[in-house]
Amino acid sequence: MTIDTKNMLNSILQSLSRIDYVKPQDIPNIDLYMDQVTTFMESQLGSTRRYNEDKILTKTMINNYAKNNLLPPPVKKKYSKEHVLVLIFIYYFKNILSIRDIETLLKPLTEKYFHNGKDFDITSVYEEVCSLEKSRIDQLAKDIAKMYSTASDTFQDAPEEDREALQLFSFICSLAFDVYVKKLLMEKLIDQLPDPEGKK
Repeated sequence: MTIDTKNMLNSILQSLSRIDYVKPQDIPNIDLYMDQVTTFMESQLGSTRRYNEDKILTKTMINNYAKNNLLPPPVKKKYSKEHVLVLIFIYYFKNILSIRDIETLLKPLTEKYFHNGKDFDITSVYEEVCSLEKSRIDQLAKDIAKMYSTASDTFQDAPEEDREALQLFSFICSLAFDVYVKKLLMEKLIDQLPDPEGKK
């Protein structure tokens, strides 16, 4: 089986340029029931699923996030726009960080900026972070392309019939190492933050 890695990479890099974030103005201005929240998240983040049957968010997940202090509790079973923004942060963090790390990271933000009635609120935090991420996409695409090029030069002495698969393995290892180092850095930085449960 031949893997067309170059075309696959080009496709991924093109999709990177189309990455956008859920804009606060796209979130309904009325409070939502849980079913409406899950439906909204499916419609907005469905393209990030690996498999069609994957769920972006389930009722159980939302209940667990509230129970584990990641998400402020709903008011009369309804979730505000700010709840949805916090859920989006959780959605992206949960594939990389532990529940405890996410709580350590988000709790100070939700305590200070969630429904604080001020101009600078959780929406302001969300927009600033998303603006920063959007500005990094071009550089990220270049870094990935360079990593692929470097991996394509590996295993020159391997048997020719195995070379392509080994180079793909090399590329995946490079990506994994990059994620591993960044995850370690994130954990070290989170360890410097106050523990919301005071266990540090």
